[in-house]
Amino acid sequence: MFDIIKKSKLWFSISSVAILLAMAAFGFNYFVHGRAMNFGIDFTGGTMLSLRFEKPVDLAAVRHILDDYKLGESIIQKTEGENNDVLIRTIPLENEIRAKIISDLNSKVSKAEILEADIIGPTIGKELSQQAVWALLIASIGIIIYVSFRFEFFYALAALLALYHDAIITTGIMALLYRTIDVTFVAAILTIMGYSINDTIVIFDRIRENLKKPNLAKKKFSELVNISIWETMARSINTVLTVIVMVLCLLLLGGETLREFSLTLLIGFTLGACSSIFVAPPLLVLWHTWESKR
Repeated sequence: MFDIIKKSKLWFSISSVAILLAMAAFGFNYFVHGRAMNFGIDFTGGTMLSLRFEKPVDLAAVRHILDDYKLGESIIQKTEGENNDVLIRTIPLENEIRAKIISDLNSKVSKAEILEADIIGPTIGKELSQQAVWALLIASIGIIIYVSFRFEFFYALAALLALYHDAIITTGIMALLYRTIDVTFVAAILTIMGYSINDTIVIFDRIRENLKKPNLAKKKFSELVNISIWETMARSINTVLTVIVMVLCLLLLGGETLREFSLTLLIGFTLGACSSIFVAPPLLVLWHTWESKR
């Protein structure tokens, strides 16, 4: 049986390098693009257009028109229940540019009527940013309370560090790819945290069970943790593969609207499966070793 815990220094080194690369991606974007991440209009403000076409249109055709104005990363989606209604969310547009876009849509796609044109100001974007931070903080506090209640405080701390490991590296990869960051990204990060903590708790629960078994309780704590990891390995692999298959389907078939969300989930779920095995348990062993030497 391969000793995962014995290679803890290797796993910590890989994680540290990945986190440093994530930080480097933020710095690279700042010097190249002028900002650390490609924040969408949810955070920066922008223009929202609600259009009604005379006939059903292909969203790809609408995006092709926007590409001509370098607005290809705009969010384009059909309004639920109305096949001919399309919602476009993009960067702030001057009235002249907006008129040209509507004119091109009329001539090249289908005659379009503006139902609504709103501007999302930077104030609203700032409020959304603050709400996103609060959501992450509240989720973190909830996780600490829950895991501490079920296990011990350091179990909660190890699990939370593993979650932040996933969140930071996922964010760094999205920054490196310079993908659009909006409220769906925050939802994806919270979803990843929920998945990762569940996988970690399964391993922690097995560790607690094995501590009660006379034949295993006599073993060194690091050996017991390694045994617990391998006992839950099949479950962890089967779970992550099932989830990844579903997310891949969402990424490939879900359309442009869900692409950023599903890509974030794909990266985060993969990292979450790894951190629940190679980060959280080794941190637990590290704490136990430190406690035993006190």
